[in-house]
Formats: sequence, C-alpha cells, structure tokens
Amino acid sequence: MVVNCVAYSTENGQRIRDITIAEISEVLKDRRNFVWVGLHEPDESLLERLQEEFDLHELAVEDAHNAHQRPKIEVYGDSLFVVVHTAQAIGGKIEFGETHIFLGRNYLVTVRHGASLSYQPARRSCEQTPELLTLGPSYGLYAVLDFIVDNFFPIVREFREELQELEKDIFEDTFKRDTIKNLYELKKELVTLRLAVAPLQDILNQLMRFHPSLIRDEVRLYFRDVSDHAARINEATDTMREMLTAAMSVNMSLVTVAQNEVVKRLAGWAALLAAPTLIASWYGMNFRTMPELEHGYPVVVGATFFIVIGLFAVLRRHKWL
Repeated sequence: MVVNCVAYSTENGQRIRDITIAEISEVLKDRRNFVWVGLHEPDESLLERLQEEFDLHELAVEDAHNAHQRPKIEVYGDSLFVVVHTAQAIGGKIEFGETHIFLGRNYLVTVRHGASLSYQPARRSCEQTPELLTLGPSYGLYAVLDFIVDNFFPIVREFREELQELEKDIFEDTFKRDTIKNLYELKKELVTLRLAVAPLQDILNQLMRFHPSLIRDEVRLYFRDVSDHAARINEATDTMREMLTAAMSVNMSLVTVAQNEVVKRLAGWAALLAAPTLIASWYGMNFRTMPELEHGYPVVVGATFFIVIGLFAVLRRHKWL
C-alpha cells in the first residue's frame, strides 16, 4: 500500500532518504524538509496513521478511503485536498480511476485508486531538477497533475484512431449492427473522459490564482501549462463527440436510404406485375360470348408485352429498377 515515502530538502532540492511512516514526525521537525508519500489503495488503518502524522482533516481522509468522489479541490485549514480522475488503457479498453492528493506546507500525499499509473516517473522528473524541487511540495503537486493530464493524450489519440476505423464501416454497403454499438460505446467512453478532464480546468485555475500559503508563485506558471494541456484534451474530446453524433446520424441516414432503395425496387417490380395482372383479370371474367376470341387474344398478349416493356423503360430511367 505504501509505494514511496521519501524525505526531501527544500534547501537544495535533494532527496534525503526513504523513510517509514513512523519517521515522518521526526523528519518534519526540520522545517527545511518535506515528505512525499505515495499510496495505492490504502486501508483505513494506514490512512489513520497518516492523519495523525500530518494532522489531516477527517472528512478528507474519509473521502480518500471510500473513493468514488467527483473531481474537486477543497481547503481544510492550511492544507488542500484535491481529487482528480485518471485513465489507463488496459487490454484494449479504457479504465478510469481516481487519485486523491493531500497538500500541506511540508508534505504531499498521493492516494491512487483503480486504474492509474504509478507516479514514479513524476517523482523521478522532480529529482532530476533539484533547483525546481526547492519550491517544495507545490512543485511535486504540479508534477503529479502534469503526469495525469499527459497520460490522457495517448487515450485521445486511440479514440481518434478508433473513430477513423468506424467511419470506414459507416460507409460500407452492408449494414452492421456492431457499427452502431461500437459508436455508442465510444461515445460513452468519451463522455466519461470529458467528465474526468473538464473539472481539471477549474481545479488548475484555483491553483493558479489562490492559496498563496501553499502554492509558490514560481509554480503557478507550471500549473498554467497543465491547464493549457487539459483545455486541449477537453476541446479534442468535444470535437470527437460531435463527430460521433454526426457519424451515428449519417449511419442511420444511409440505412434509411438503403431501405428506401429496396422499397423502390420492390414497388417497381410490383408495378410491372400489376399491368399484365389487370389485363388478364379482365379476360378471366365470365362472358356469355367471349369477345375477340379469334384474333383478340394475340393482340392482348402483344399489347400487354409492350405495356410492360414501356413501364420497365420508364421505371429504369427513373432508377426504380
């Protein structure tokens, strides 16, 4: 459950050492230090220990334990509690998870639930730039949010490629029920992705403007860059949702047109059969004296033949056959 628990120095931005949960209080006695803790689906007892070490608010701890929270940012005294949704491609499908973040003056705690990649690359990136890590936990928060947002780009790219493949199926001559099903599933995933990304912009706007005691002014520029990336993903998602809606409408229109063509052809052949049927029905009546018995029959057959040929030519010219 404890992925990492590391002490850093804001004096030189260097990694001091890996520590245990029990050592946190001792390390934080030096105000020049801060602790970065990474957790993955912790149990209640572990969260209670961290609550005691960092004096976390009980409501925030309860949310972090239960998960299934909407994206948000909340202020609890001199700390922030941030909830963001994450996404990960697993087995050809997109799975969504959550990350809960506690930010204080001398600590950063990330709690991952569900589908989420490890934040080890973000931590490693911070350690490779110690001059920026001197900015404290707020720079670590930027690194985590930047890592989360950047992981949305390959998913958006995958959605775009899937949409292009589905567009090919839309314009095929034969109707495929699976095409509509796949379009619907893709649209549902895009809606879920948008619900994960859209609230990020509000969270990042707050981090850029408020909480001066926790967010260094030098870090606000970095949050602005993450906000720009989130806006790009949000715009791409909206565009694809509109394209999907149009694709579904086009698919249904093409199906309707194809059905109309079938009905037209059936009506055309029915018209061809109606002419000889009508004429033959006259001669099927009961007459006392059969008219035109000697020479009328060949004339009627010939007339019927020419009427049918004429109808065929007219219907063929109007593309009913």
